[in-house]
Amino acid sequence: MTPMRPERKSLKPMLHDPALKLSYMLRVFGLIWTAARGWTVAWGILLAVQGLMPVALVYLTKPLVDGLQATVGRGTTWESVRPVLMVAVGIGGILLLTELLKVCLAWIGTAQSELVQDHITDLIHAKSASVDLAFYETPDFYDHLYRARGDASNRPLALLESSGSLVQNSITLIAMAAVLIPYGTWLPPALLVSTLPAFYVVVRTSRRYHDWWKHTTTERRRSQYLGVVLTEAWHAGEVRLFGLAGYFRNAYRELRGRLRTERLALLRDQSLSRVGAEVVALLVSAATIAWMVWRAFLGHATLGDIALFYQAFQRGQGLMRALLTNVGQIYTNGLFLVNLFEFLDLETRIVDPPNPLPAPATLKEGIRFRNVTFRYPGTDRVALRDFSVTIPAGRTVAIVGANGAGKTTLLKLLCRFYDPESGQIEIDGIDLRDLSLTQLRRMITVMFQLPVPYQDTARQNIAMGNLEAEKDLSTIEAAARDAGAHEVIAPLPKGYHTLLGKWFAEGTELSAGEWQRVAMARAYLRQSEIIILDEPTSFMDSWAEAEWFERFRALARGRTAIIITHRLTIAMRADVIHVMRYGQIVESGSHQDLLARPGLYSQSWRAQVESASQSSETQATPLVNS
Repeated sequence: MTPMRPERKSLKPMLHDPALKLSYMLRVFGLIWTAARGWTVAWGILLAVQGLMPVALVYLTKPLVDGLQATVGRGTTWESVRPVLMVAVGIGGILLLTELLKVCLAWIGTAQSELVQDHITDLIHAKSASVDLAFYETPDFYDHLYRARGDASNRPLALLESSGSLVQNSITLIAMAAVLIPYGTWLPPALLVSTLPAFYVVVRTSRRYHDWWKHTTTERRRSQYLGVVLTEAWHAGEVRLFGLAGYFRNAYRELRGRLRTERLALLRDQSLSRVGAEVVALLVSAATIAWMVWRAFLGHATLGDIALFYQAFQRGQGLMRALLTNVGQIYTNGLFLVNLFEFLDLETRIVDPPNPLPAPATLKEGIRFRNVTFRYPGTDRVALRDFSVTIPAGRTVAIVGANGAGKTTLLKLLCRFYDPESGQIEIDGIDLRDLSLTQLRRMITVMFQLPVPYQDTARQNIAMGNLEAEKDLSTIEAAARDAGAHEVIAPLPKGYHTLLGKWFAEGTELSAGEWQRVAMARAYLRQSEIIILDEPTSFMDSWAEAEWFERFRALARGRTAIIITHRLTIAMRADVIHVMRYGQIVESGSHQDLLARPGLYSQSWRAQVESASQSSETQATPLVNS
């Protein structure tokens, strides 16, 4: 396989032409159809029926008024009242049906909303879990994720509702125009002219708001971050100790004040524009009604004609305004949905090969890095340059070095969270890029440097390492014993069924060292061929290290183990020690071999011994940079 440097897909806005926005709107309708097909069909039918109700009401106005006018002075006989009464009953029935339709549409809309939101949120979760780890190294990714999350909650349904209103209002408007045309063919164009200013205002303000909203994504994310610092437990101790609450509160208030001022300025301009548009609509409406009243004075129209015309024109004007507003809303939602689909369309580069090779069931040769060069996305700093090392199968290897030496980078490359810029990484002679990701990662178990505290039971925390063993408590308990976590879990109020963490009621918080033991049990439960532990004893006291390592050696027997550590008291017990500096292996050998050489390892070891001689307990000293 030809090595290549991983490229980060550009997250810059790509969509500015209407055709692409239209294609995204069609994709939204496809998502809605997939998530709530039956509800959408029912919604469409009821929407069409509801669109005809206002026209029926307006149409019955003329016979009602004319019937009342004809009845006046004739008495209240059944023959004179019956026509008017029948029309009134019809109007009452239409009003009742309209209310029933509103209730049904609200119920259907809620069902649609829940289904569509869950479906799109699931798509966002799936994309977030599948994108390359490189994306998490870029602020641009978090901006897109922030916008996508916000849009997923309401924009698709808002687009559906706007489109539904557009269809419904179009049906009503066409029928209303048919009612008005007998009074004058110029009336429908007059309706359009009276509402065009409002349409212009909607489109203009929508565009300005979208531009502002997108431009301020980073600032809004920062205000969210400041809120987290002030309210979550992770920062609470340091915020209080260093007296940082005032600093963060002021920063939050200043940022929110600026955003609020800009938002209100946009709203002010929008409101003034709307007032101007309403004045135009009112003048056109007044002129047409005055014309109709003048016709009545001339004897060319009845009171029923005036009542019908007034309602038809007023409703038509409202419908035309609503129709153009719907178009503006669809345009606005289309702008925002670009963000959602830009996120969903992010390209994942770390993928399975077209024809993956079978992964070895048992490691026989080992792991080999061949002339690997790698740098993290968005930086020119080389983390590894022409790096080569061999880790024999079935051996325990320690990798030591100062911070920034590249130790954890080896872990990330071996798990194929990233691909190298050049060179190959092989397992039993097979390039990692020729294996399926699932099989490769199933061969590896990792305990990361910062243990992940899942807000779940102790049992489930360990079972996360191998969900196939989730129901086997004895296997979970065995992994806990191997990791030294059983002594932590057993005394808890409900043992392995105790909820860990403080996010939920009745949860029990653990210390950092206890969380580390639980994470270690999770790694042990996986029973993989390759075991990688990143700073496994960073939260343990020095007395517990030797006991832990002996248990670990017994567990790792017959498997390939890599321990990334600063602590030479751990590294000294490994079969082979590799010392890293500036992305290169500078020394390799056993503990005794390295002590016999005048190198970085022996220098750091002597510093540790000198420190220990001045203390009542053995200290773990990291490698020094010299």
